[in-house]
Amino acid sequence: MTSFPSLRPVIKLTLTAVIFIFLTLVTSISNAKDVEIPNNAKSAIFAAGCFWCIEKDFEKHDGIYAVYSGYSGGTLENPTYKAISRGDTGHREVVQVWYDESKLDYATLVDILWRNVDPFDANGQFCDKGFQYTAAIYPATSEEREIAEQSKLDIEQKLNQKTTLSIDDAAKFYFAEDYHQNFYQKSPVRYTGYRYACGRDKRLERVWGAEARAEHLPSSKH
Repeated sequence: MTSFPSLRPVIKLTLTAVIFIFLTLVTSISNAKDVEIPNNAKSAIFAAGCFWCIEKDFEKHDGIYAVYSGYSGGTLENPTYKAISRGDTGHREVVQVWYDESKLDYATLVDILWRNVDPFDANGQFCDKGFQYTAAIYPATSEEREIAEQSKLDIEQKLNQKTTLSIDDAAKFYFAEDYHQNFYQKSPVRYTGYRYACGRDKRLERVWGAEARAEHLPSSKH
């Protein structure tokens, strides 16, 4: 009878790899927001469609302490995902970005935002439609508003077309439900599939070319 090599080493190796991947994912989930934000950190609020995506797009840059998904801009107190999904509460899906001003200034954050949105879509962003998915900058000071408004003028001149991104006064930020926070880490397969199916990166590359996703910035992590 022909003898075959034992499959046990292969099975053992495969099982070890699976356990390693599982523990890596668990660690990334448990540490998702386990960061200390210094008292002198600055914060900014932006809307760019799906907060799952823009959360990751900001977090890849040096100088970012943390990015939280949430809701802002409406009148409903303590909004929920289900409530804002109707599109009639005045809220948008937003992110609150905490950053180190010595490494990134507000103008750079605005640059990152622009290159992660479709600036010509007045009805939402990519495959997500409705007011809650429209793009916006929420300046908290007159200086930030000036930066935001100048950026809009510069982008419209650069792209030779009017943009639909809104510049609205900063409003109260409400944290989204826990399962939305760091969704790209908690559910990487679902996140990647959603982002691809939504056509986000394809559209960004069509609009921004090599500048898409702000990966050209010196502060971008690779």
